Amino acid sequence: MNQILQLTLPPEIAMDDAALEQHIVETLQLSDYESIVIRKLRQSIDARARQIKVNVQTEVFVDELPTPVIAHQKNYPDVSQKPAVVIVGCGPAGMFAAIRLIEQGYKPIILERGKDVRARRRDLAAINKDHLVNAESNYCFGEGGAGTYSDGKLYTRSNKRGDIRNVLEILVAHGATEQILYDAHPHIGTNKLPPLIAAMRDSILQAGGEVHFETKVVDFIFDKQADGVLNKEIQGVATADGRAFVGVGVVLATGHSARDIFELCQQRGVLMEAKSFAVGVRIEHPQLFIDSIQYRSTPRSAYLPAASYSLVAQTHYKNVQRGVFSFCMCPGGFIVPAATAPGELVVNGMSPSRRDSRFANSGMVVSIEAVDLKPFEEFGALAGLELQRQIEQKACQLMGGKQTAPAQRVLDFVKQKTSSELLETSYQPGLQSIDLREYLPDYIAEPLRQGLEDFGKKMRNYVSNEAQLIGVESRTSSPVRIPRHRETSEHPHVKRLYPCGEGAGYAGGIMSAALDGIFVAEQLVKQYGMQATN
Repeated sequence: MNQILQLTLPPEIAMDDAALEQHIVETLQLSDYESIVIRKLRQSIDARARQIKVNVQTEVFVDELPTPVIAHQKNYPDVSQKPAVVIVGCGPAGMFAAIRLIEQGYKPIILERGKDVRARRRDLAAINKDHLVNAESNYCFGEGGAGTYSDGKLYTRSNKRGDIRNVLEILVAHGATEQILYDAHPHIGTNKLPPLIAAMRDSILQAGGEVHFETKVVDFIFDKQADGVLNKEIQGVATADGRAFVGVGVVLATGHSARDIFELCQQRGVLMEAKSFAVGVRIEHPQLFIDSIQYRSTPRSAYLPAASYSLVAQTHYKNVQRGVFSFCMCPGGFIVPAATAPGELVVNGMSPSRRDSRFANSGMVVSIEAVDLKPFEEFGALAGLELQRQIEQKACQLMGGKQTAPAQRVLDFVKQKTSSELLETSYQPGLQSIDLREYLPDYIAEPLRQGLEDFGKKMRNYVSNEAQLIGVESRTSSPVRIPRHRETSEHPHVKRLYPCGEGAGYAGGIMSAALDGIFVAEQLVKQYGMQATN
């Protein structure tokens, strides 16, 4: 017998395998059976009422062999002698583009400026302990990109951009837990991502693809027969070590922090445009406090995960309406230094798979509007990048050039008062108390204050001196978009160039970047596949 059940259960039944099986046996009145396999298809927590419930969809196999959990198998073809496609960047967009190209019979050549995932850890330790930022290997650059050392959130609203299930199955095939297949808001965890990323790299290499670490792209190679700025054709890229890599096409999947690539695009006449983004801080609370608000009990049930939240408000400052919103909320997580060059100060959040840190943190950011970019008009499409850079550098200067982060208790910030002392923190390089308005422009600081006051009304005691603000959260997304042709997805003025993922302005997280990488790979093959195989 095979049956699908829709259940609404208390957490202690839904989250306990033995209790769930017993409940299903009783529900289906199974008095005599040889075997039972229960597979969750969907699971979400409903904490709106005082009695928390879990909505579970299960597939039950009684005395019957279950179907395979995933359809995806790692039986990739040998593409070592097939036409090559150059991929710049080894983050989610680049890696999933590579997997899809292999499936379609093309050889991916991935160029990554940073180190492999294991060697990268030493550079992360140097940032945390010694305040030393390696401009080529850090929390943003290196194998797996910024997503490797993050919460590993896999939730996306981009359900029309591709096959989400396919991406999840590829991750499971490379070591992710099957739980990501049914959780409403799946995540993997920063401790589980590195071996998964290494397994994906191994699949690419075993299929005959190439992955080159510590290989920084410094120039584009254009067809010399190309006719002017508006009719270029890219052949490949040149790297800092003097090598050239050429292919059927070039997938540009560099992530949102590869500022030198944006500058290279500008120098070489590759059209870009300014894009909306946001800047602010990280807010850190005790996780127990967030649990008490969301679950209305302390401590939370052992069957419930660390609680999260999502907040948004509309504010007005000098006749400009601005959104203020939480971003990349990390329950049971840590705040980490995410600068990509010495002299900058940037923070980000991450969580381990168990989300068992004592702290909860979230980005708390303010939308940047066109009027804010007017002082940077000389930078053209890179105006937003320059705004980011100046805020990050000013914060770092205030900290004496170190990765110590400026911080202020939340209620003190709202009341425009410097905090006499700070709280414990998950941020390893340490904190220094200052008024955050010393580096945040008024058009960020004042809307942030208004937004926090609004959030304090939505979540009781959210605004208090039991929480603190830690800066700078400035890399929420790329401030630049590299445009694509609507039908072919290649650059409108540079043939065979395929901007992709967060850095190109077409994604906002691991899942959407992976989907975009797959999409672009398919579009490239669709456009140039016949030429590649002739």
